[in-house]
Amino acid sequence: QVQLVESGGGLVQAGGSLRLSCAASGRPFSSYAMGWFRQAPGKEREFVAAISSNGAISYYADSVKGRFTISRDNAKNMVSLQMNSLKPEDTAVYYCAADYYWGAILTTTGPDYWGQGTQVTVSS
Repeated sequence: QVQLVESGGGLVQAGGSLRLSCAASGRPFSSYAMGWFRQAPGKEREFVAAISSNGAISYYADSVKGRFTISRDNAKNMVSLQMNSLKPEDTAVYYCAADYYWGAILTTTGPDYWGQGTQVTVSS
């Protein structure tokens, strides 16, 4: 089992920045690919970003590429999402997820483990 707890959400003006963090506990963190997903009101959950178990590979949704950066610190069991140039359409609940397999972390139905989510609201 892996337990995930997100933090860092909040209210920010358009153009601003936020940094989300996800603390993991349980099985060896360094074994898992990690991802961030989001779900806006009335919309389906969507993939945002993912990072491989050793941090060597990252992948982003087109909608956030160039604005968001995913990173991880395996010594601290943490994964982060730096969000810059935020837009109102980035408003959503952001979820951290983990899975042993890279392919699974790229899909909304794939990851085995999920956090409870943190709200990000971007005002115009």
